[in-house]
Amino acid sequence: MKTIQVQAPGLLTTVQDLGRPGFGPIGVSPSGAADSISLRVGNRLAGNKEGVAGLEMMLLGGTFVFPQGAIVALTGSDFGARLDHVNVALGTAVQVRPGQTLRFGPTTSGARCYLCVQGGIALKPFLGSASTHILSGLGGCEGRALRKGDVLRIGRAGKRFRRRKIAAQVSERLYGRKVLRVTPGPQADWFSESSLGAFYAGTYRVGEQSNRMGLRLEGPAISLGGAREMITEGVSLGAIQVPAEGSPIVLFVDQQTTGGYPKIANVISADLHRVGQLRPRDELRFEQVTFDRARALLIEQEKFLSSRELIVE
Repeated sequence: MKTIQVQAPGLLTTVQDLGRPGFGPIGVSPSGAADSISLRVGNRLAGNKEGVAGLEMMLLGGTFVFPQGAIVALTGSDFGARLDHVNVALGTAVQVRPGQTLRFGPTTSGARCYLCVQGGIALKPFLGSASTHILSGLGGCEGRALRKGDVLRIGRAGKRFRRRKIAAQVSERLYGRKVLRVTPGPQADWFSESSLGAFYAGTYRVGEQSNRMGLRLEGPAISLGGAREMITEGVSLGAIQVPAEGSPIVLFVDQQTTGGYPKIANVISADLHRVGQLRPRDELRFEQVTFDRARALLIEQEKFLSSRELIVE
């Protein structure tokens, strides 16, 4: 069986697939790739099904040796990858010869880069997923980030190498917007008109304490229309909570499954992958859309992802 040897793990490299949705009622968050679209596209380039497990690197990539070779694809943000001493283009399928080393540096664009390998990372699933949830120590490689010396098995891969790459217009279409589109949250009517106006007109910056559990935002403080308290309830992926001090928090893939703060808005499904590429100190704004519009945008995105114009050979 082919393997990947971890020579250097990078800042926070984990095994991720498309997560384990549906277990919120028993307290298990979905986890999975922070930028699920990059993982899906990378797997297609590598010749896999979209949900196969790959490696997610954050801000600073690692160094990996392929003793038996492999077919790989890199997607997401540009981490300046080099195969031995040759630059590797982002969004392109690459054939790695036995014994070659793939090195990544710091990001030059967004937050996360994905390394997809034909056959996928072969790990025992937890609740149907190989995704790593570090806070609970579940899934992935012993429930943790990769370490130097780890050896990852590659699943069976029988497809021949095909030179594929992402079409030139894909990056701009999927990542070009700087505004996150949202629908009203369940407690949106708890906030005053002035607070809602400040939320949608203001510019926020991603705080240094942000992680896969949630993004803490710095910017215009949001206050409730009056003194109100709520009972803890279930929360959805992309929900934007507003704690008492007024600084919004975008709940993300490793989120808690319940919360007691009012939710002013929710990032639409078609924009969740953009959240996964936000770095500390990045700036963002919010734009409200209707539920019908949010659904239409997701359908449009899925049609584009399944179209022939996505990948060229």
